[in-house]
Amino acid sequence: MSFQTGFIFKVLIVSAGLSALIKYGGPTLSIPATPANVLIAVFMPTFVVAIALLWRAYLQGEVK
Repeated sequence: MSFQTGFIFKVLIVSAGLSALIKYGGPTLSIPATPANVLIAVFMPTFVVAIALLWRAYLQGEVK
């Protein structure tokens, strides 16, 4: 049980740090609000996770 509590605490800390980085550091970036940038921001996490899962399946020999 202690391992799970520690893991949840670590995820909470990383999430809070990332949230603060986005809140306070985000406005300093000069990224224009174009439809292309919005689509990239929305679909990029999906593509990254899909590639990571396919790579993992490939390494385990499930995909040929």
